[in-house]
Amino acid sequence: MIRKKETITLSIPPGTKERLEEIAAELKVLWGDRGSISGLLTAIAQGQFQVGPLTSAQVQALQQANRLLIDTGHIPQAQTLTSLLLDRGNLEAPLRLALQQLVTHPNEVWRRQVEAHIQNRQPFRVFYQNAQDSDLVYTVRCAQLPFREKRFYLEIWCEETQDIKNTDFPELIHNRCLRLDRIKEIQPIGGEWRNGLDFIEVYLHFYGGLVKAYESKYNDISNEVIGEVRQVVRRVSNPFWLIREILPYGKQCHVVAPQAMRDRVKEEIQAIYQHYQEPETLPPSS
Repeated sequence: MIRKKETITLSIPPGTKERLEEIAAELKVLWGDRGSISGLLTAIAQGQFQVGPLTSAQVQALQQANRLLIDTGHIPQAQTLTSLLLDRGNLEAPLRLALQQLVTHPNEVWRRQVEAHIQNRQPFRVFYQNAQDSDLVYTVRCAQLPFREKRFYLEIWCEETQDIKNTDFPELIHNRCLRLDRIKEIQPIGGEWRNGLDFIEVYLHFYGGLVKAYESKYNDISNEVIGEVRQVVRRVSNPFWLIREILPYGKQCHVVAPQAMRDRVKEEIQAIYQHYQEPETLPPSS
């Protein structure tokens, strides 16, 4: 008995037919010696081949690319990646919600706006929502866009200081580090532009293999080997990022001065040590 077959007509862009034939040939779905498009579609419909979910490694790579696209102002491309992640990624609820918010509330082009203001020495006002969902407004007289770890950040010198209740570094009370994806609005304003952020000079000593392996940073004031120690003096506008950098070096890097910076690193190390002094219990397995 001859099985009845149905016929469909597809409207596809130029080049798609050839690509489908190539895919069919790669999957060994052939009509004679060529890839069979009808055979490929039938195999997919019958579940022989699946356009499966993204692997965890693919999701992680696409997330990183997505952040970079957003921070550099390539919003349409970022939205395309976001849609792919939502459609094909096997995502946990918090990540799925965050990505959906990116689609509905894109980051626009904050980085491009800030770059233009920096180039023109144009003061501006930033409307910002911090991690605690508090709405803040900063009057910016100087800004820069460093790349820290996995993303660009907006570092500013602002007039406002009331949101800082206590600080070990009063010299840096006008400095802030903001995430681009939490900016709500940017407005140019009048006034003078500053030449740079506030900073403190931090003395670092590097030992062991880092005496030769250390690579100078853009904000190093001096860098010299004294005996068996490499001494680096660096301008630091945000102590948080310095600590993030040097802790992985362990005993091969010491903060020598100023005392407030030295104390901050000691507090961080002591807090880590205290965690390992306390007994930990694993949560019950499900």
